[in-house]
Amino acid sequence: MKIDYKNQPKSKKGLDYLGLKNTDNALWNLNPSELYEQALNNGEAKLTDKMVLLVQTGKFTGRSPKDKFLVDQPSIKDDIDWGPINQPISQQVFDNLHKKVVDYLDGKKLYVKDLFAGADPDYRLNVRVVSEAAYHGLFAHNMFINPTDEELKEHEPEFTVLAAPNFKADPEIDGTRSSTFILCNFEKKIILIGGTLYSGEVKKGIFAVMNYLLPKKNVMAMHCSANMDDDGNTAVFFGLSGTGKTTLSADASKTLIGDDEHGWSEDGIFNIEGGCYAKTIHLSPDNEPEIYQTTQMPGTILENVVLDNKRVPDFDDDSLTQNTRCAYPIDYIPNASETGRGGHPKNVIFLTADAFGVLPPISKLTPEQAMYHFISGYTAKVAGTERGVTEPQATFSACFGAPFMPLHPTVYAELLAEKIRKHKSNVWLVNTGWTGGMYGVGKRMKLAHTRKMLDEALAGNLDDAEFITEPIFGLNIPKAVDGVPDKVLQPKLTWSDKEAYDKKAAQLATMFKENFKKFSEQASKEILEAGPNI
Repeated sequence: MKIDYKNQPKSKKGLDYLGLKNTDNALWNLNPSELYEQALNNGEAKLTDKMVLLVQTGKFTGRSPKDKFLVDQPSIKDDIDWGPINQPISQQVFDNLHKKVVDYLDGKKLYVKDLFAGADPDYRLNVRVVSEAAYHGLFAHNMFINPTDEELKEHEPEFTVLAAPNFKADPEIDGTRSSTFILCNFEKKIILIGGTLYSGEVKKGIFAVMNYLLPKKNVMAMHCSANMDDDGNTAVFFGLSGTGKTTLSADASKTLIGDDEHGWSEDGIFNIEGGCYAKTIHLSPDNEPEIYQTTQMPGTILENVVLDNKRVPDFDDDSLTQNTRCAYPIDYIPNASETGRGGHPKNVIFLTADAFGVLPPISKLTPEQAMYHFISGYTAKVAGTERGVTEPQATFSACFGAPFMPLHPTVYAELLAEKIRKHKSNVWLVNTGWTGGMYGVGKRMKLAHTRKMLDEALAGNLDDAEFITEPIFGLNIPKAVDGVPDKVLQPKLTWSDKEAYDKKAAQLATMFKENFKKFSEQASKEILEAGPNI
């Protein structure tokens, strides 16, 4: 049976507001099966042995943060934390590139998806994704919230992603840094993407928009995962890539609210997305069974994963990139929330992968320490993950998501602190990194130990525990956690060379201090005093 692609449901608004005139070939709101067919027919993808769509994104296997710009406009000029992350670009550069992209796309086959960002209707954003790649349509279907048929009839986009992955800019003529560009225009409400097929630009572009809009409504925008136990106790997990944010929140004993992006309003938390975008490097059915199972289910997208000669994904093969991914609807996780919403978090967890082996596996933070560590957003890169990285490197990303935060980090930190105080949330710093020595000497923290410590904390079993205050970072470490060796809880005790630990701890503390200097003018005395003592 031939599918009538021309007779697909459209929302109320066409594409003329984008400047597109010849849209006869636009395909509206195709379902996953139709997008599968289109992606395969277009040569964008191939199938695994389990009929999962596999896409190789070419040169760009991750985001291009240096090619991302915000259009400098009077309405946002005083709000934005301008700098190397939020880079300004002129309205003229945007307009010229917008016209070129429209001329390039006009008359081409386009894939249009109308969606929502935000599970709470009170803070929902109507989103439209328009791309020349069917793969982007399926990715958007998986990652955002899909309207009902009735909602689709009334859907009018409040923000649009216009993607032309095969169009390249000319930096000398167009005023970009390279042939790739990701431009966000808040007044025209358009994100313009060109020169990259990597779908993470679509997702994170809308996330950055939400991170600008939500705080203006007194809603905390969070780069975090979230889950909820059977008693309705909610926990949120902040962390940069590789710290365990997705892994630790996908706990079979709890309801998964979301794995990456959330808002915290006066009514509780809500997922901004409708799907999950998990890293798959070294993924296994033993360590992460829920996530692994999604990679065997049609409808999931695998990105930059290598297949063996039987078309079976080899999740240990990083020849294309360490950043191999899978994108799937959240209901592919058996314990996923049906509403994408939860109560006010009883526990807030900051995840870090400390490759220096210095920070304790779990510690309780005061409200001031919570703000300090939230603004710092520390983790560490390890040798071999990037060219030129030969030993651990400290990485600080404010709010555990600086690339997606248009406002100054203190705006988010103060809003988070307000929510934590109001709802009496516990805040925990959890190190999923190294123990017994730095990377190359010690070992990665056992996942079983991390899970056990988190289980005890989330169950309230550490609320009245006896704590030891660590002298350099001032962190409060529980003396004992059921099921975890006492020695593991205090990093120095796991090092055979105690003097080497002291030196490495002082080195990391100095890095914290140096990084925080750029926030010292905006931070209060109490926050500054919550940092390391060296």
